[in-house]
Amino acid sequence: MSVFNALSTAVSGINAQSTAFTNLSNNIANSQTVGYKANTTAFQDFVAGSLTGAAFAEGVSDSVAAVTVQHVNNQGTASSSTDTLAMTISGSGLFDVSKETGATTSGTTQFQQQQYYTRNGEFYENNAGYLVNTAGYYLDGYNVDATTGALKTTLEPIKVSDIAFRPTQTTTLTTTATLLSKSDNSGTATSAVATVYDGNYNQTNPTSNSGAVQLNWTQTGTNTWTVTGTAATSPSGVGTVTVSNAGPYTVTFDDSGSLASITDSSGNNVSSTLSGAAATIPMTVTYGDGSVQSIDMNLGTIGGTTGTTVSTTTTSSPTLVSDSVTSGNYTGLSIESDGSIMASFDNGDTQLIAKVALSNFANVNGLNAVDGQAYTATASSGSAQTGLIGENGTGTLSVGYVESSTTDLTSDLSALIVAQEAYSANTKVVTTADNLLQATIAMKQG
Repeated sequence: MSVFNALSTAVSGINAQSTAFTNLSNNIANSQTVGYKANTTAFQDFVAGSLTGAAFAEGVSDSVAAVTVQHVNNQGTASSSTDTLAMTISGSGLFDVSKETGATTSGTTQFQQQQYYTRNGEFYENNAGYLVNTAGYYLDGYNVDATTGALKTTLEPIKVSDIAFRPTQTTTLTTTATLLSKSDNSGTATSAVATVYDGNYNQTNPTSNSGAVQLNWTQTGTNTWTVTGTAATSPSGVGTVTVSNAGPYTVTFDDSGSLASITDSSGNNVSSTLSGAAATIPMTVTYGDGSVQSIDMNLGTIGGTTGTTVSTTTTSSPTLVSDSVTSGNYTGLSIESDGSIMASFDNGDTQLIAKVALSNFANVNGLNAVDGQAYTATASSGSAQTGLIGENGTGTLSVGYVESSTTDLTSDLSALIVAQEAYSANTKVVTTADNLLQATIAMKQG
C-alpha cells in the first residue's frame, strides 16, 4: 500500500467514525424521546485485491465505510403516563398515522396521501378534535360511520369531536296496567305508545332508525284477554315501522287478578306458568333502514301483583316503557386495550366511536425513518399488513403508558469513547502520512 493509499484510508476512517459519532450523539440526544429507536453503526472494509483481482493483494485494506443499522424491532420499556389517551404496543406493530398538508378547506383539515407509521403513542386531542401525538402525527383507525352506526373498513384519521349520542337498541318494552274487567266481557284498553330504536344512527335520515308501537287489549272472557302488538302513529321526529309476529296472544288471569298464563293462537304456552316467572311475548319490528329485530313485551310476572293485572273495581292507565336510552351529553372519551375508542355520556352510557389500527411489516428494520419518530414503507420493509389490535402479529395494547426510547446511555457513552479514540488514531495516520510525504519531497530538494 502506498503512502497515498494510507492517507485516503485514514480519511475514510475519519468519515466512518464521524458517522458513528453522529449515530451515538443522536441516540444520546433522544434518550428521553417517546418511541425513539436507537441506531447502531456497522463498519465494513474494502479490499484492494477485490478490485484488481490480484491474489497477492487480497488481504490489503483500501478503505472503510460506516453503515447505520436501524433497530425498529427493539422493544422500549413501557412507562406510565399521565395522558389517559397514551398507548404503548407490546409486539412488533406500529401505529398508523397521517400528516396534515397545512392547508384547510372550509375549516376541514387536509392530510397528505403518504401513510406514516410510528411507535410514539403519546396522543392528545387537538383543537380540531383529532388525536395527535407529540410529534404532530394524526392517529389513523376505523371510525364509526355517522350514517349507519357501523364500523368503517377504510383507514382514516380518528376524529372525536361533535359526538352525538345514538339511542340504544330497544330490547324490551314493559307495560304496566290494571285492566277493568266487565261482566259482559267488553273491557277494552289500549296501552300507551312507546318509541323503539334499532341502535343504528343515520345522520341524514335519523327517523329511519326509530318507530312507534303499542299494545291493544280486548276482553274475551271473565279472566281472559287477548293482546296484540301493532305499529302506532309516530310522533314528530320518529319513523315508521311495521310489526309482525305480535299476536293475538291469549292472556289468562287468576281470580285475584294476577297473570296466570300466556298462550299463542295454537294454544301453546308462550312463557312459563310457574309463579314468579317472567311473562313476556315476542314482537318483530322492521325499521325504515331495513333492520329487523325481536323485541320482548314484558307484561309482568306470573302470579305477581305488579305489571299487568285485572280488577272489577279499579283501573289504571296503561303505560309502555322502552329500555332504550335516548339522550345523553358527551363528557369525554377513553381507549380500551382492544383499541376501542369509547365516548362517555352523562347518562352513564358509553358508545364506540372508532378503533385503533396497527400495521406490521415483513422487515420492520427496512422502514425509512423520517422526522418525528415516524417511518414510511420501502421495498425492503415490504407492504404494510394493517388491521385491528392483535391481527397480523401486531401485538397487544396498553393504555396509559408510553414506550421509552431504546437508547442505552451506558453503552453509548462507552462507545463514544471508543469512537473518539479511533477518530484520533485516524487523524494520527493522516499526520504521519503527511510527514512521510514531506520527507519524500525533501529528498528531491536535497
